[in-house]
Amino acid sequence: MFSRLLFLFAILLASSFSFAQGVALTFDDLPLNGELPPGVTRLQIAAGAIDVLRRHHVPQVFGFVNAKKLEGNPDGAEALKAWVAGGERVGSHTYSHIDLHQTAPDVFQREIAQDEPVLELLSPKDDWHWFRYPFLREGDTLEKRRAVRAYLTEHGYKVAQVTLDYEDYLWNTAYAHCAAKNDARSIEWLTTSYMSVASEYIDGNREMAKMVFGHDINHVLLLHLGAFSSTILPQVLDLLQQKGLHLITLEEAERDPAYQPDPDSVSSRFGGSILEQWMDVKKLTYPKLTPKPYKQLADICKP
Repeated sequence: MFSRLLFLFAILLASSFSFAQGVALTFDDLPLNGELPPGVTRLQIAAGAIDVLRRHHVPQVFGFVNAKKLEGNPDGAEALKAWVAGGERVGSHTYSHIDLHQTAPDVFQREIAQDEPVLELLSPKDDWHWFRYPFLREGDTLEKRRAVRAYLTEHGYKVAQVTLDYEDYLWNTAYAHCAAKNDARSIEWLTTSYMSVASEYIDGNREMAKMVFGHDINHVLLLHLGAFSSTILPQVLDLLQQKGLHLITLEEAERDPAYQPDPDSVSSRFGGSILEQWMDVKKLTYPKLTPKPYKQLADICKP
């Protein structure tokens, strides 16, 4: 009887793992998002993130580069070299993080091309033809959207879509300011608020996936490489595990059939993930989520 119960338990356990959803980590705005705490370099932040990724056995992670940030910035160049030397990948985020909604398609396309020499130099052997739209803005007209999509296809790019996003970048500069003041109490609030928002919005985004597709999918998490995102990364990885999400690569995530159809729609003025685009196309009602603490993050530890 006991052996039979063990057998049934093993089947249930195997079933739960077989239906676990995957998540790919991605980082935008390399070599750095936000301000630096005093005495901390871009290289140190990149090295810290790489160390966490290695210790947690995270599969290869893409970092999306704005090459303009390297101008007159040897520390940024060293950070990118360390990122690739650490086994991670790079992709394009345009040269200067340009906003397609404020730009003509031909200018935007030139920005993509302008980013390429740095990507080729950093990663001559690995495929760097993955593109992440700045601000997740894919075009405020269908003409723009289709023109840029056609350009990306013609030049061999794949779009690095996003399904999990909680605007983690909001905490990076706030943390740098609080670190400058050695304000431990405020840093504790930053940690608590970050993890609360991350947990709620990951759940909300997964609910959106079920609303759009009828089931959960493999996800792509948008993070920004900065002072706080590197510091809090171990807790983020623990949170993903607690939510039953196992770590996969970007390529593995986007093999999910959910990523194949294109919403072919005009982005909202704020931009949005592929789930948000589909929610708008299907005219679905968004889950009610607690507003993010924008004002508190803008004001905390202000210089």
